[in-house]
Amino acid sequence: MSFYSYRQNENDVCPGRINGDCTRGITERVCIQVKKVYDSCMQQEQLDGINVKITEICPCGLKFDAPITFVSCRSTSTKGHLRDLHIERLCDRPNFARVKCKVDIPIEVLFTDACGNEGKGKGIITVAKDVILFVPDESIIPFAVESIVSAICIQGCYICDNTFKLTVCVTIILKIVAEVELLVPAYGFCRIPPCEEFASEVCDEFFSLPIFPPEMTCECGSR
Repeated sequence: MSFYSYRQNENDVCPGRINGDCTRGITERVCIQVKKVYDSCMQQEQLDGINVKITEICPCGLKFDAPITFVSCRSTSTKGHLRDLHIERLCDRPNFARVKCKVDIPIEVLFTDACGNEGKGKGIITVAKDVILFVPDESIIPFAVESIVSAICIQGCYICDNTFKLTVCVTIILKIVAEVELLVPAYGFCRIPPCEEFASEVCDEFFSLPIFPPEMTCECGSR
């Protein structure tokens, strides 16, 4: 079984939706160490005609014959790399700041050559960001700026020298985060259920039948 198996419906010491009084079963106040998100924002955009040069081409040592045909590309990680980060606090908006940076999104490009050989290589898409976010005051535990990224290509073509011209749909989420110790209400430790082995369960319908034939339940009318 898992936390969300139908057999766990009556187990109150497992994650899941709360029905009824949400305070029922709370046993303690717990101090947990988590990464708190102070603010975040998301931007989605289409980047047209950007040039990306790929490296670490596989399979290694294979000579690809022209013409090279673009097949597809997408991001290989949800974590972006931030460069040239600059935070400028706004005098007219306390605790807010202008956050400027460049976000590097790792991608993998798939292609074929004239002989039908398939290849792939790694590249980087760089997107400049200039946004306003809530930024807390300085503290002993420092805050940080992080990003979640995703990219997928709509179309592309090979130019030359392992370089492709791509049209890409990009999603970038910027976050202001800090490692904190947070006090939260708790229901106690999770009760870990045993794993449910995969099975077709073709016998379940048969096993659900009553052991003995049912008796007649309708009442005959009196004469």
